[in-house]
Amino acid sequence: MSESNRTAVVTGASRGFGRGISAELVASGDRVVGVARDEQALRELRAELGERFVPLAADATEDTVAEKVIREYRPELLVLNAGARPPLAPVHEQSWETFGRNWETDTKQAFVWIGAALRAPLPPGSAVIAMSSGAALNGSPLSGGYAGAKATIRFLRTYAADESQRAGLGIRFVALLPRLTPATGLGADAVAGYAAREGIDVDAYVAGMGPVLTPDQVGKAVVELAGDPDSAAEYLVSGAGLRQIG
Repeated sequence: MSESNRTAVVTGASRGFGRGISAELVASGDRVVGVARDEQALRELRAELGERFVPLAADATEDTVAEKVIREYRPELLVLNAGARPPLAPVHEQSWETFGRNWETDTKQAFVWIGAALRAPLPPGSAVIAMSSGAALNGSPLSGGYAGAKATIRFLRTYAADESQRAGLGIRFVALLPRLTPATGLGADAVAGYAAREGIDVDAYVAGMGPVLTPDQVGKAVVELAGDPDSAAEYLVSGAGLRQIG
């Protein structure tokens, strides 16, 4: 294991992709400040990962949380992964409140932390990896505003990269777009919903998806991108690996 002595912050660290990302960053030698609202899950992850994982129970969508964490820990890597589980229903069965749920969590936390990273600013050579979704490319008809919320994260990354360049900050902004997978709670719900929509069982639906993406693979992709100063703007990650798309 290489000892990078880097400090990373991961939002939505307590479950799913955030948990896998935190584990891979700790394994690569980073100190990880894991932000999530589930204090018990964070404690369990601390017990699993050890002292390099610093649990912080907080709401990642709050401006004051982002500003305080950046000021206190001076991270060189931000992984903006926090998000809400989207409601599974076709558009005509949704309310505006359910349709906008992911805008108020996924997009808002990306907006809050990206703004704080630019204002602080993070040290030159730092990286911000914003978690979008493969749904941002192809839509997600059972998930309300989820696809649009994730697509806006891609735009936020673009805007932030431009501002970093204009101000000579030397902060790198990357978007990572994971494909749908049954390997997380959110993904398993979505897979079941789409299988039912097509009138097939879950196993048949999963078999048609190709190699299943795991949280560990997403974590390894984050480690790879964080360590590559020449990494490009956007990447799709699936069970087949990492692919540059922009």
